[in-house]
Amino acid sequence: MPRSPLLPLLLLLLVLLQAQLRPLQPAAGDPLRLLAGGDGPQPAILTGRLLSDPVASAASEAPQPGQAGPCRVLLQTAGGRSELSFRTCPALREGWEVRVSGQLRRPRAAPHPLLAGPAERLARQGSWTRLTVEQLEVLRRPATPIADLRRSIAARFIAAAGPERGGLLAALVLGSAVVPLPAELRADFRVAGLSHALAASGFHLSVLLGAVLALGRGLGRWTRLALGGGAIALFLMLAGAQPSVVRAVLMGAIALVLLESGRRARPLGLLGLSLAGMLLLRPAWLHDVGFQLSAAATAGLVLTARPLEQALALRLPGVGWLAPALAVPVAASLWTLPLQLLHFGVVPLYAVPANLLAAPLLTPLTLGAMALAVVAVSVPALLVPLLLPLGWLAGLLLQLARAVAGLPLAQWQSGRPLPLLVLLFTLALLGLVLPGLGRRWRWLAAGLGLGVLVLHLVLLGGDQLLLVHQGVGGAARDLVLARHRGRAALVSTRADGFSCRQAGQLAQGLGVARFDWTLLLDPVAGADPACWSRLAARVVAYGDGAAPLAAGQRLASQGLAVQALAMDSHALRLQLGRQRWLLLPDRQSLASWRSGQTPTAAKAFAGKAAESVWLGVRPRPADHRALLAHGPRQVWLSGPGPAGAPLPRGWRASGPNGALTAP
Repeated sequence: MPRSPLLPLLLLLLVLLQAQLRPLQPAAGDPLRLLAGGDGPQPAILTGRLLSDPVASAASEAPQPGQAGPCRVLLQTAGGRSELSFRTCPALREGWEVRVSGQLRRPRAAPHPLLAGPAERLARQGSWTRLTVEQLEVLRRPATPIADLRRSIAARFIAAAGPERGGLLAALVLGSAVVPLPAELRADFRVAGLSHALAASGFHLSVLLGAVLALGRGLGRWTRLALGGGAIALFLMLAGAQPSVVRAVLMGAIALVLLESGRRARPLGLLGLSLAGMLLLRPAWLHDVGFQLSAAATAGLVLTARPLEQALALRLPGVGWLAPALAVPVAASLWTLPLQLLHFGVVPLYAVPANLLAAPLLTPLTLGAMALAVVAVSVPALLVPLLLPLGWLAGLLLQLARAVAGLPLAQWQSGRPLPLLVLLFTLALLGLVLPGLGRRWRWLAAGLGLGVLVLHLVLLGGDQLLLVHQGVGGAARDLVLARHRGRAALVSTRADGFSCRQAGQLAQGLGVARFDWTLLLDPVAGADPACWSRLAARVVAYGDGAAPLAAGQRLASQGLAVQALAMDSHALRLQLGRQRWLLLPDRQSLASWRSGQTPTAAKAFAGKAAESVWLGVRPRPADHRALLAHGPRQVWLSGPGPAGAPLPRGWRASGPNGALTAP
């Protein structure tokens, strides 16, 4: 071990550089080769091993093998990975070898950086294709004792204490990645800033390792090494090789060897060596958000927690005992704040008090859950009576997370800043939290941070029109989002749950707490109307077969308004600050405008008030000529532009799956 952490940190910097410069790409034998350079669909047959149990395609569902409804699972073939998509979930298990046939295609990329797309999600997992399964054949059902053990522990905890308390206790042992937790529970812990409690990480391993070494205190060095190594191996086996788990295991193993050899461990050096080793083995982990958050939080604890504890102890003389408890969550929150902003655009405002209140519960819960996991495997009959006191503690933690998540402004939707602003904010934050810097540097860092905040708020307050288009033909959907001085409104051509979830992601990424109003142009009502109600103060949609707005009716808030221009179509006029747009979402509204059946629209279009047009359909040659004759300043097309010729000046097309933005 080097005397200074400089060498491992330099090694980590080099590894980070090469991992960032080397983009994620498929191997030579990946199933992607079957598409021969296209996007598919292409008939294909794949043979391989399942990397997990199937999970529900809808994130809000708790997946179970054999369930009715769609599900997905990763398949490891001889040359790479592909995601299998089932319309009805079959009874499959991790490790089984299968042969599947169906339609192979590239997964669709996200149309906008603020949206999560299947292509980006699968690329981080090493998969570049998706197979819609039509025929399935199970070739082998090999023994999978570790997967069976995880499944058994989770099932017995949930059966004994219920999906919430039992799921929470199982997650403390196995990690939430392998435990079917209710969506509401995950959301409450995320909003309260307690998500780390559900993810297998260094905290859980440190609790386990500390207990094991305390029990072996009077034993010999080699015995303690064996006990500690066994605890680390057990933790890795149960939690699986997730990035946060591997980092914790590597750091724990190095620290254990150094501790038992009588040498003082250098935490920063351990972190640098651990991260460098992980990224050398799996460069793709650099793009994993969990890995980034775990590394940042650990760096904060190593570099900032101790100096922060000393500073708090000096400034809180009467309650100095609070300093250690406060220093840990504050340090972790500060170091992960730039990543929270970059990836999510939200900040859990009560994370520090929530962690302070949860700390006395997490250690006994973690140790108790690990002890009861042994009982669940060895003596299942004793699990229910022994679980009663631990279930009461788990209930307290659940109530705490639920109460904090329900507080006003539990999450500040700051919007996702520009990457350059995040970089500048990170430099400012480092200047404030790194120990040993002079007062001059602190003031410069504070000024830089304040400047970044002001610039971000100015950008959030600007006017913007955003079009997100996906799909083709009858499956196409469009979201038109107008933002004015920090507030926003939305027009959607679909009312389904998928469109609502995407609208929510856009609102969160843009820092919009709630839309002023939402106009839904879909004659088919969505399955979950409450989803739209949660997003907007007012939702206007089809009712009793009548269009959302009659001709001349207006839906408005300050600086944002939309007016219906026809009785027989969805032709609309949108006002965004001083901008005026004519919205023609379908062919009927375009034909209605061309035939002169919307005199209000024709008048507005011909004058200076309607400077721009959005078309939700590809214009035919006659439509094209009519638009050119009227000469709007901008024309936006959903989908590809007219074939065979470049777009006229001022015209832009989103493509089959893309977005357009206007300031």
